[in-house]
Amino acid sequence: MYPCPYYVNTPSHNLNNMYNIYSMYPRPYFIIPQMYDSNFPKQFSNQYAPFANEVENDSLLKLNDYGPEPFVINIEKATVQNNNFRTALWTGTHLQLTLMSINVGEDIGLEVHPNLDQFIRIEEGQGLVKMGDRKDMLYFQEKVYDDFAFIIPAGKWHNLINTGKKPLKLYSIYAPPQHPKGTVHETKAIAEAAENNHDRLY
Repeated sequence: MYPCPYYVNTPSHNLNNMYNIYSMYPRPYFIIPQMYDSNFPKQFSNQYAPFANEVENDSLLKLNDYGPEPFVINIEKATVQNNNFRTALWTGTHLQLTLMSINVGEDIGLEVHPNLDQFIRIEEGQGLVKMGDRKDMLYFQEKVYDDFAFIIPAGKWHNLINTGKKPLKLYSIYAPPQHPKGTVHETKAIAEAAENNHDRLY
């Protein structure tokens, strides 16, 4: 008896298909167009790459930098899956999306971005965010948990400390971008070394 998630009598991405699974069923019954339609433009294959991996293996997403192409992803799943201290997921001209995993007892590191604003959302874990006008005067302090978000205005010194018992998983949006396209820092030590080297170059 219809509807049935496995029944497709015309291409599933055809909006005129009465059994169009886009409207009836959310993922995991997500169909990648180029898998079923040889006429699907090849130039769009990049933006569907993370989904193709998800369809084949629902436990993993392909985490690399997809910018500056149009892009859609399950951001909560990608954030929780990421185990690197920092992974750039999308880098454009005016904005950058990165994933971060802060180990127990560690922090992002006290820093300031003079010319960019930053948005952070916590997907898993808990922490303490600190901000202020000087590195020795962090007057703003708030506890943050799953589903909390906060904004760091340009010019504010800030830090985020993992105060929980498991890695703190978050995603961060920089406007404009802060890190080179394709950045992957497996650990905080690697990230600090890369940033120190960048400072020496400039």
